[in-house]
Amino acid sequence: MVVGEIATGTDVLVVGAGPGGYVAAIRAAQLGKDVMLVEKDELGGTCLNIGCIPSKALIYASYMYEKLKHLDEMGIRVKEAQVQMEKMQTWKESVVKKLTSGVEQLCDGNGVQILKGKATFQSTKKALVESEHGTQAVEFKDCIIATGSIPMVISGFEPDGNVVIDSTGALALKVIPKNLVVIGGGYIGLEIGMVYAKLGSNVTVVEMLDRLLPGTDPELTRLVARKARALGIETYVSSRAKEVKRNQNGAELTIVTPEGEKKLQADKILVSVGRKPNTTGLGLDKLGIQPDAKGFISVNAQMRTGNPHVYAIGDVVGNPMLAHKASHEGVVAAEVICGLSSAADFRTIPAVIFTDPEIAYAGWSEEEAKQNGYKPIVGKFPFAALGRAISIGETEGFVKVIADEATKVVLGVHIVGPEASNLISEAALAIEMGATLEDLALTVHPHPTLPEGLMEAAEATMGKAIHILNPKKKEPVRL
Repeated sequence: MVVGEIATGTDVLVVGAGPGGYVAAIRAAQLGKDVMLVEKDELGGTCLNIGCIPSKALIYASYMYEKLKHLDEMGIRVKEAQVQMEKMQTWKESVVKKLTSGVEQLCDGNGVQILKGKATFQSTKKALVESEHGTQAVEFKDCIIATGSIPMVISGFEPDGNVVIDSTGALALKVIPKNLVVIGGGYIGLEIGMVYAKLGSNVTVVEMLDRLLPGTDPELTRLVARKARALGIETYVSSRAKEVKRNQNGAELTIVTPEGEKKLQADKILVSVGRKPNTTGLGLDKLGIQPDAKGFISVNAQMRTGNPHVYAIGDVVGNPMLAHKASHEGVVAAEVICGLSSAADFRTIPAVIFTDPEIAYAGWSEEEAKQNGYKPIVGKFPFAALGRAISIGETEGFVKVIADEATKVVLGVHIVGPEASNLISEAALAIEMGATLEDLALTVHPHPTLPEGLMEAAEATMGKAIHILNPKKKEPVRL
């Protein structure tokens, strides 16, 4: 229910109603606590409102539009397909609304009190919540900080809501820009850049480091870079934005490249250079908490801060900044508060990049396995050899499995290709359970499906692949 009058106290105060906060609030309420959830904006936080969900909606819409152009080979001819951007935005907002209203219903059904406003801590047991209806004091026994993160800003390129925009603005455009420049070639910039390239924009990506999607396995990102080129996206790596001058056509952006300065004309400039924890102005000092130099809050495996009655989860506690990590940590914090022996002791947190093709990975890369003292063995299976991938016309990419040579325990799985986001969960489960290559290879997968790629990659790692040629010699027949 929505609280409109002064709140006097609660067992658990949760600050921030994103995928970490609302999950924590619901779990604590399920376990019998009186819970108050404070949110200054909309329920669902960045993820549901201006991040994960709206971006994936537009990514899917642009994928469908681009797919129409390649249906002729299947015997399907589509004439004069058109993008109605305002209608697409209306559809996207309806998706967001369904999910955010669902969060409100879940909170209400579990007895979580919702208080709209901005919380500032006044002491180790009290916070003030400012809203349009005034200021309310809330006393609490335990608190969970789940305030998420906000976009980083480059000096001189602050979003103005018109020409220079952040990801929030980019996901709300009602007119497809003719020329879109993306500053930052990380996953957010590249995901959004590919959306608008498919919808008809001339897209240019400027990345300071020497390749797109820095921090991701280069073997995977090469395929995404190749598709970006096919979409007409121009990329400048080892480059930086220097200056923006607004004009009647939008703006002229000066960038510094290894070949010298270059000027780019843009209707819109998307600044997407990362995110930082949203911890400023919370009054953490009143709780006896001191964030690190980057603004992150230190916690232990039970999500406790230095104050034993204050917990922090999600983006505010450090990378990876992922919604599913926040949700898991929210459950842990709620259960610890309620006296359960819970801890964030996961072996892996899967990550997904919704570019085209998709990238997903869990566990270590080959190099990371070496750094952790293992001698890794690696096997790959291409989607081009998979019946299901061929039948749907999605053959780009592969599944790569990394395992320990001595024990054959799976250490990591990296996927680039169709539905990588859906395929990675089986890999995460395998790593979490300490599965071996044989466990994956002997698990019967239905045919024809994309998950067969994981089974085949495990077989390839052992030199036993059937549907691709093995580099190893034939095994001797044992009689």
